[in-house]
Amino acid sequence: MILEIVKYGDPVLRRKGKPVGEITDEVRALAADMIETMRAANGVGLAAQQVGIPLQLTVLEVESTEERPSTMSIDGKEADLADWMPMVLLDPKIEPGKEKETASEGCLSFPEITAEIERSLSVKASGRLLDGRPVAFEATGLLARALQHETDHLNGILFIDRMTSATKTSIKAKLKRLERETKDS
Repeated sequence: MILEIVKYGDPVLRRKGKPVGEITDEVRALAADMIETMRAANGVGLAAQQVGIPLQLTVLEVESTEERPSTMSIDGKEADLADWMPMVLLDPKIEPGKEKETASEGCLSFPEITAEIERSLSVKASGRLLDGRPVAFEATGLLARALQHETDHLNGILFIDRMTSATKTSIKAKLKRLERETKDS
């Protein structure tokens, strides 16, 4: 089922998610609905807060393309990204690498707003999969960026919080309009 994506201005986007705990049928159904919602919106990631539920659960679906390459490795061995996508991560933790890059980023909760955001080129990530197994891996490229973006969401941090003050000033009117529309709906 396609869920409504929460837009900027809704306070749930600022709430830190609760740990998932037991993986119930409800958690599995939420993950399936989030994948369907993310795909329908042409996203590469979606956090539970973005569908109104403050929970440490995110879904990701990243393809490695020439324009935005990604890698994933487990225990130092490269993993085939296609084998892991879509990925459902419960209670994820990330450790960003030291090397950074600035690249264009958008967010499904901020329609039609993109900005240059500085993020680490690589991350070490860990969490649980939907079947309860623990997982730990390293990611680069778009997957690393998506993991940082979605993990921020799970902690109540939005991509506008990562913008430079000049960038934030340049989109101030768009943000105000979006916030107003959200409050009016």
